[in-house]
Amino acid sequence: MTVTLDVAEGVGTLRLDRPPMNALDVATQDRLRELAEEATRRDDVRAVVIYGGERVFAAGADIKEMQNMDHTAMVLRSRGLQDAFTAVARIPKPVVAAVTGYALGGGCELALCADYRIAADNAKLGQPEILLGLIPGAGGTQRLPRLVGPSKAKDLIFTGRMVKADEALAIGLVDRVVPAAEVYEQAHAWAARLAQGPAIALRAAKEAVDTGLETDIDTGLAVERNWFAGLFATEDRERGMRSFVEEGPGKAKFL
Repeated sequence: MTVTLDVAEGVGTLRLDRPPMNALDVATQDRLRELAEEATRRDDVRAVVIYGGERVFAAGADIKEMQNMDHTAMVLRSRGLQDAFTAVARIPKPVVAAVTGYALGGGCELALCADYRIAADNAKLGQPEILLGLIPGAGGTQRLPRLVGPSKAKDLIFTGRMVKADEALAIGLVDRVVPAAEVYEQAHAWAARLAQGPAIALRAAKEAVDTGLETDIDTGLAVERNWFAGLFATEDRERGMRSFVEEGPGKAKFL
């Protein structure tokens, strides 16, 4: 399989495994969507790590495969491409990308689908599609400017240049830079901590933030208000408040 889902202690690892560069061909895209939907459904998956292995995250789409596709073929395929990445972005649980080596084109777009990005100190990220006479087609023109702002996004998309980990951190493209040997360990620790948290409240927080970024503030506030009130019907809210009153802040157990 080009993508696998391994689950342990509440953390599901979506692992890309298509050597040597984890090129995202059609079969890999479809498998990614299937497993993202599985991670969404499974109650034993409470947080997710996206990982490409120790050497490379994903170097982009399979160019040889795309070279043989004409306009009609890509019209038919482009929705499937975007749907695969959207399935990852819409996993209603905390998702962290553990970025090693290259995360280019579709690889960078996949990292953008995560809630948080931890990169190796030797990582390189970018959207080089313009160098092929194309633009990003798996969400890069939409998710990248939402993350780093339109000017920085346009610079990366217009030039197709790669950025090293330190610049990626400076512009907000990644959230933490660590030694390469520690990337997965730290990403898993981030996910494992949140896997112990209140699952419905985390889902509510993610949906409220994401919806607010995609719509006007009044709609976002309505989503927040409805979730905030709705969480008062959950056992986790009862447990959290009871623990706060009886034991002080930060001691509630949600599992």
